[in-house]
Amino acid sequence: MKKQAPSLPLFGHAGEVICGVDEAGRGPLAGAVFAAAVILDPARPISGLRDSKKLSEARRDQLADEIKRSALAWAIASCSEAEIDELNILHASMLAMRRAVEGLQVAPTLALIDGNRCPVMKVRSEAIVQGDDKVPEISAASILAKTARDAALRELHLRYPLYGFDQHKGYPTALHLERLRLHGVTPVHRKSYAPVRALLDGGCEVEAGGSRTPA
Repeated sequence: MKKQAPSLPLFGHAGEVICGVDEAGRGPLAGAVFAAAVILDPARPISGLRDSKKLSEARRDQLADEIKRSALAWAIASCSEAEIDELNILHASMLAMRRAVEGLQVAPTLALIDGNRCPVMKVRSEAIVQGDDKVPEISAASILAKTARDAALRELHLRYPLYGFDQHKGYPTALHLERLRLHGVTPVHRKSYAPVRALLDGGCEVEAGGSRTPA
């Protein structure tokens, strides 16, 4: 039997209205970065919550549906490719997390953030390294952020079917880099990322309709 994530009182948070916060999509070359915030309902526990990266796609989708049905509150937010290029990915991730917390319909008293940094926001916050595999609320946020981003990349695949977004989800895989070299950079690629920037400096950019224009 798999071990469940430890309960929050082990972290000294009894009596708090806790929201877990996590992001998905820092590493990809394309698409927005997503974040989610979740306040779980103690009366409706969800079994199997853990780091979304350790779950199959089918299991993530199942848990995402259950989280949305059972949580006291949840919200998903994002920062666009243009915002990532303007702010850098760290600051864009922080902004997406803040937007997710601000989107909650129930006000938390404490936000537990996966990682070692917290976004600047009105709610008290605490960073927990590897929190997505330790704290159920962060695990739930991890799952919602990941499934929302994967769905967005499947939509990008419909717009740009030559790039394989449904397979690599924007990450710099061999397939993605090959398609970039063959077909050029799309408007949804992050132009501040080195592999994309290098192609723009010496290649072409693809319009939304698929035609090439000078970079």
